[in-house]
Amino acid sequence: MSKLHLVFGGRVSDPRTLDFDDLDSIEIVGVFPDYKSAEKAWRSAAQRTVDDAEMKYVVVHLHRLLQPDLMSPPAA
Repeated sequence: MSKLHLVFGGRVSDPRTLDFDDLDSIEIVGVFPDYKSAEKAWRSAAQRTVDDAEMKYVVVHLHRLLQPDLMSPPAA
């Protein structure tokens, strides 16, 4: 399985949190096959809104959500 990553962003009520104000206005930047390309897209999107402190973009590791057992330590 590819290590898929989702990049999205939107307006937040507090830049220290991930509480997005309006879920209908979330911008989906895209889904990427590796972290390097996701990070590049994230940087580009974040740079466009660098002067707006209430805009926030994030990278979500979809592969960790799809296969969470791969992230846990082996059973003893």
